[in-house]
Amino acid sequence: MKINANYNNLAESYLFSTIAKKVEEYMVSHPEAQIIRMGIGDVTLPICEKAAEAFSRAAMEQGNAETFHGYGPEQGYDFLRDTIRDYYGGFGVKIKAEDIFISDGAKSDLGNILDLFDEDNTVLIPDPVYPVYLDTNVMAGRNIEYLDAVVSNGFLPLPEKGQKADLIYICSPNNPTGAVYNREQLKEWVDFANEQEAVILFDAAYESFILEPDLPRSIFEIEGAKTCAIEFCSLSKLASFTGTRCGYTVISDELIREGMSIRKMWLRRQTTKFNGVSYPVQRAAEAAFSPEGLEECRNHLDVYQENARVITQTLTELGIWYVGGKNSPYIWMQCPNGMKSWDFFDELLDKAHVVGTPGSGFGKNGEGFFRLSAFGTLENTREAMARMKKMWK
Repeated sequence: MKINANYNNLAESYLFSTIAKKVEEYMVSHPEAQIIRMGIGDVTLPICEKAAEAFSRAAMEQGNAETFHGYGPEQGYDFLRDTIRDYYGGFGVKIKAEDIFISDGAKSDLGNILDLFDEDNTVLIPDPVYPVYLDTNVMAGRNIEYLDAVVSNGFLPLPEKGQKADLIYICSPNNPTGAVYNREQLKEWVDFANEQEAVILFDAAYESFILEPDLPRSIFEIEGAKTCAIEFCSLSKLASFTGTRCGYTVISDELIREGMSIRKMWLRRQTTKFNGVSYPVQRAAEAAFSPEGLEECRNHLDVYQENARVITQTLTELGIWYVGGKNSPYIWMQCPNGMKSWDFFDELLDKAHVVGTPGSGFGKNGEGFFRLSAFGTLENTREAMARMKKMWK
């Protein structure tokens, strides 16, 4: 018997597990420290009232024989697929309900979608990058090519002349950098993918943070995207579903490769390997997308965006270069005084008792940079920034 030896090529520990361990060790030796966590992208505000009420009602239905729901459709209940279709329509994107597949989150789908593609495909991944894109392809032993995301291109790389790719990962607003592609830039990627007969795996998990109308929230706002792109999205940030778990993937019936419908392949994969998202969770998601639910969600998002404003204002006052924070919950800052990422992590933890994410954990181009998250409370964010200011006095 043989095991998957590609696991030997993975980093020994997932980035955020390493951070958690270092913080735990610090707290053991400094029990008095009041730690403020601005590292992992978990939310702090609860799911909206409308979603909580719907969740509760649906759970009670499960306790009554007349309203009980057993196995549901693997691709999601029609009531939620229709609701998400209408949500897209609200910002001008026309998709079919049949194109939408409900899941337990974008992270799962971004890994599972690789079942549809041969392991000999070349994968184009930006550096720095959300670790899941990289690790899932390392696990499969695929050939990985990197796109350099650096200061000179605003951490938004574009296709290079002579470049070849089969699968292309794009995240906008980006995790970890917070940078956002405009329409012209995404059009370059769509044209490139169609020319190459490649497939773009577009992570739109943070689309709800885009406030500027000229910035696209979906790859399907770009002409030609339906023949080359798959979109992944999540309610984790929009509706605080990080612990409730619900997301969705959008695949048009126009996406055909080697004579096969990618949408039909995904449906076949899901009906074989996935039992669907629970009925109460899908009812809660439906309520979150209602007009009242979205208004409540927006109130929460406004808090996070105010946090981002507080962070960026502080960095500006300190003269520290950064990107992100305006249409994104992440701020990608340059470490002061030429410090290495993990050195700055240690100093920030020790002197300010603030936890962030070292940029080098996202790739070689992340060295010398640091990610701060705006998902904390406004009180903690203000306190964290006050502590950072004291570090430079």
